[in-house]
Amino acid sequence: MTGVLAALHDRAREVLDPAFYDYVAGGAGRERVVAENERAFDRLALLPRVLRGSSVRDTAVDLPGARATAPVVVAPTAFHRLAHPEGETATARAAAAAGVVLVTGMAATTAVAEVTAAARAEDPDAAVWFQLYLHPEPEVTECLVRRAEYAGCTALVVTVDSPVFGRRERDLRNGFTDLPPGYAAENMRDLPGGPPGGTRDIAMSPELSWEDLARLREMTTLPVLLKGVLHPADARLAVELGVDGVVVSNHGGRQCDAVPAAVDALPGVAAAVAGRVPVLLDGGVRRGTDVAIALASGATAVGIGRPVLWGLAADGEAGVRRVLETLLDEYDHALALCGARGNADLTADLVVRRGGAP
Repeated sequence: MTGVLAALHDRAREVLDPAFYDYVAGGAGRERVVAENERAFDRLALLPRVLRGSSVRDTAVDLPGARATAPVVVAPTAFHRLAHPEGETATARAAAAAGVVLVTGMAATTAVAEVTAAARAEDPDAAVWFQLYLHPEPEVTECLVRRAEYAGCTALVVTVDSPVFGRRERDLRNGFTDLPPGYAAENMRDLPGGPPGGTRDIAMSPELSWEDLARLREMTTLPVLLKGVLHPADARLAVELGVDGVVVSNHGGRQCDAVPAAVDALPGVAAAVAGRVPVLLDGGVRRGTDVAIALASGATAVGIGRPVLWGLAADGEAGVRRVLETLLDEYDHALALCGARGNADLTADLVVRRGGAP
């Protein structure tokens, strides 16, 4: 972790309610995967090329429903208003200012229409994607999709690695099972079958299937990315079903504590997708060199989760801007050191195991 991100993390830990800090920092079981997501990057090294670079690097990237200034996406995380009073609107402004895509969480404490409005007040061309959990009741899923469409979201990111909630021991120990009074998952208000004016829970179901994803694909023209894919066979199925992108993710170690690090699963998924749709990586990215390693390993872009919440808690919108500016600057620096003119120059031969040979 860089000095800037480490300082923001430490400040966030000081100011956050301990139960919410544990909610953000913690994971499932013994939290082995939380730690492994970062350690896996430490086992990899860049093998630069020389005498082939440029004084200006092209970091822009085309993604489903978006063109971004760099291959970095703000990953979906919940409850931003517990980190800072301005919550998701501060995050949206910071992402828009940096020119990166924001994936606003389904469990956001600010409704999606307010998030997109905040982003586009900063930049009229800002891209906001909506994270979606498929609901066991199809009419609830459709209502959420329509809200995202009406708000102007340019893609849906469907999280599929949560048939049940992960066993997060810190949350169980702290009794963090409900939001404090005055806060709610605002996107879940006034949904079919729920109380008038009230919110519904995000429902998990192990019975959801590829058929449910196919129904979603039929109900919207928005691009659909599938988040939470680790097995290459699932990546192939997703592409065959017509998804517009795949996100390699283990939910930040918050679901199953016995899965591989995200970056270790990336090459297999990228090979299965074979360039047919973009592949994103989510989990453990803490440095600009991590971004470069992920792209060289087959990713089109990476998602940043916890560091955004650290920045938000430490210094609101300005803190999130510092997180994104730091990572983007470090990434551009890594490109220069690798002899790369742009993202496409980061190829698999530039990544080796530490202590290994080409």
